Amino acid sequence: MGLFQQACKTYEAHRQLVGKYIVGEEPLAPISHLLTKAQVEITLNAKGEFDSGSKVEAEKSKDKTQNSGDKESKIIIPVTIESANRTSGVCAHPLCEQLKYLAPYDQERYDAYVKQLSAWIDWLESENCPLEPATKKNAKQKLQAVLAYVKGQTILKDLQESSLIKLDSKGLPDNDKTLVRWKIVGLESLESCCWKDRDLFSAWEKYYESLLLQKGQPQGLCMIEGTETVLTTHHPKGVVAVHGNAKLISSNDSVNFTYRGRFTKPEQANTISYRASQESHNALRWVIANQGITLGGNKDTRTFVCWEPLGANLPTPINPLIPRHQEKDSERITPSNYQEKLRKTLNGYRNSLDSLTTAVIAAFASSTTGRLTVTYYRELQASDFLKRLYNWDRLCCWPNGKFGVQSPYLAKIVSYAYGTPKENSFECDERLLCQQVQALLACRLDGAPLPYTLVHQLVTRASNPQAYKDSLLLKLQFVACACLRKFYYDKYKEEWPMDLDMVLEPQRLDRSYQYGRILAILEKAERDTYDKEKREPNAIRLQSVFAQRPLYAMKFILERVKQAYYPRLNPSTRQYYERLLGEIMETISECPEAEREKALKETYLFGYYLQKKALYTKKTETTEDEE
Repeated sequence: MGLFQQACKTYEAHRQLVGKYIVGEEPLAPISHLLTKAQVEITLNAKGEFDSGSKVEAEKSKDKTQNSGDKESKIIIPVTIESANRTSGVCAHPLCEQLKYLAPYDQERYDAYVKQLSAWIDWLESENCPLEPATKKNAKQKLQAVLAYVKGQTILKDLQESSLIKLDSKGLPDNDKTLVRWKIVGLESLESCCWKDRDLFSAWEKYYESLLLQKGQPQGLCMIEGTETVLTTHHPKGVVAVHGNAKLISSNDSVNFTYRGRFTKPEQANTISYRASQESHNALRWVIANQGITLGGNKDTRTFVCWEPLGANLPTPINPLIPRHQEKDSERITPSNYQEKLRKTLNGYRNSLDSLTTAVIAAFASSTTGRLTVTYYRELQASDFLKRLYNWDRLCCWPNGKFGVQSPYLAKIVSYAYGTPKENSFECDERLLCQQVQALLACRLDGAPLPYTLVHQLVTRASNPQAYKDSLLLKLQFVACACLRKFYYDKYKEEWPMDLDMVLEPQRLDRSYQYGRILAILEKAERDTYDKEKREPNAIRLQSVFAQRPLYAMKFILERVKQAYYPRLNPSTRQYYERLLGEIMETISECPEAEREKALKETYLFGYYLQKKALYTKKTETTEDEE
């Protein structure tokens, strides 16, 4: 119950935002209300007479999930337990409804709507209504206007004349599921839109609470709140927008496998109060809509969310700690200032936290169209949470070309390891992507080592450069080196240097590292003779062989380079490369002879990268001196 308890805590901490619309965000729905989309808006005067009608236009919304963009804004509407979960039966929403409930061509639905709205107005006029006089008056006037208009039975005619719907030869609308929202003008109320009126929200919440007590709704111990109160076995759906009909809690499958074999009745599994269910589900829907990140697509999706119940700002755990806008600062993030920027980012989050702040991390996936699963859940003290993100980014990082030092996104690590190359990126199977990102999330938050299979796959791909375009290869090498650096620290407590300019270590007694340096030198020696050639050097074309049989491949490449390319180099450059190769071979000769022909370890990539960087840096510095 930890997830629901934290969700209820979130709802209570943000009660002042309940029913309040904020630009670019989805609102936090009140109890007994849900968020949905309306297609038509009808404006009435105080007497319930038609004033105008309009189509609800799409509004710009800042959606923090991957699928951001323009979309219809969602509105808050009052609902009952039954209407919030309705499928094909007759069950009316109290106020904003579809045309088939508002027009009398479907008499049963029309009567259900009118009866429910009339009962709500009667309660407002009764002595049992506990609302303040001003709140009661405002709510009653709006509801009476809507009821008068619906009873006038002119809604289809008015909408047709406004060119909002089309009627067939039988006088029926082309789409009877068109949902209508109401706007009442000419009243003393400052808020004319019914879907924004907090008086109406409060009126329905109080009325429906009293209605549940009158119906004799079962009472018992709520396992979330720990109090004796009105219980429910019907819980809201649509907690995650991409899984609109999926529920976190459901007990309607009594003949299959939901609880059969463990319990005979659903209440034996859990008992949850109506209020706790509403608060927790509304809070979860709110934080997921505004802070969640969804990965995947049609085959499989997984939604990740991280929040602090009291409202403190926390980073997203599946993304690097340093945000994108900091990565694009005018001051380039270099190996020398990366640690400093990382600490500043960490302290920026810490300054808004106190010692009791909790970070809640959860992942959701839909096992079927009607069932929503919590695939990952973790509660951490916020300071520990930030420290673990910092430790990961401090170790899993590497220079990424013009972008400077970065820590790769978890989704990018998975895609580059298991995906299929497409132009300038890798496309990964949606199900595999979701599963592996969650596995890496657990590694990041639990301090677990990176899986060797993933690191080995990245290194194997980076060792086959001919399979990828140059731009894609650079990205792949960045991800592979970052993960390799993290893996070697986890396994051997060996931290590869990221200080100053990542200085090359010529005397490092690592056979694979030194062979990687040789590969970079042979590649550079051949490239120095190119003018406008785009052909790959022998070192690149044979890199995969070099990683498996280094001594054999080195002799073969060196022979080719000396025969075809050394003569084109000036004598000083030839001597420089010869001297470097001699020094490296002298270091390698200290290793046992039996090991010299063994396949290289992954660390050869470090030697290759750092030697290549040193060679090109030296060339640039020399050119500047000559100028």
